[in-house]
Amino acid sequence: MTIVNPMDLSGRTVLVTGASSGIGRETAVLLSQLGARLILIARDRARLEETALRLAGAGHIIESHDLSEPEPIMGWVKELGRRVGGLNGLVHAAGLHSIVPIRMLEPGELDGLWRINVAAAVQLVRGFRQKGVASRPSSVVLLASITGLTGQPGVSAYAATKGALIAFTKSAAMEMARENIRVNCVAPSLVKTAMTDRILKNLDEGQRSAVELLHPLGLGEPVDVANAIAFLLAETGRWITGTTLVVDGGFTAQ
Repeated sequence: MTIVNPMDLSGRTVLVTGASSGIGRETAVLLSQLGARLILIARDRARLEETALRLAGAGHIIESHDLSEPEPIMGWVKELGRRVGGLNGLVHAAGLHSIVPIRMLEPGELDGLWRINVAAAVQLVRGFRQKGVASRPSSVVLLASITGLTGQPGVSAYAATKGALIAFTKSAAMEMARENIRVNCVAPSLVKTAMTDRILKNLDEGQRSAVELLHPLGLGEPVDVANAIAFLLAETGRWITGTTLVVDGGFTAQ
């Protein structure tokens, strides 16, 4: 009997931003285990090389690139796609997080969040759909957040960028369906990453316990989000587009 793995990504090339740490790194590792060739994107090449050492398979590529300047991204993606022979998938896991009350929010901080979390995502998708870049069929997965779906104090600017990603995903999916390119979001709650550690270290023990209690299944691991991303990239997600897959340990079910 032939055993079929519906999440097999053998022969596919997937670009993953934010691959130097956290969810991006774990996603790259999982996709490589499923057979994909990875293009790892982040600013820190040394940390990308650490990710590369954890990958299964061969032929992976490291690209050090600063996504905080959105304007050149389209041309860069086109040249990259030409060089690697086309892309089958795009995962935008790079992002900035900020906790700041509205009364203390400075325009520069909002601009910084917007450029990485939203403008870079839009330009990556625009670049991906260019002729000669994306193979057909192909899949895009953007990393949103439950803050784009639920109100929480102190994260209004960050939440606005993630809400924008969710809205962009819906419209982009409708535009690109005719091109056989699917576009989806994954919206996680808190997972155990270095970013989360920085957030939690500013809380006392009681506050940290309260945060954990908001997640009936406890805080997640990066691989929990990576699994969802892989599901949407693979044939398992072939009839899914324009959606936001919530991965939150039950946070939004309450």
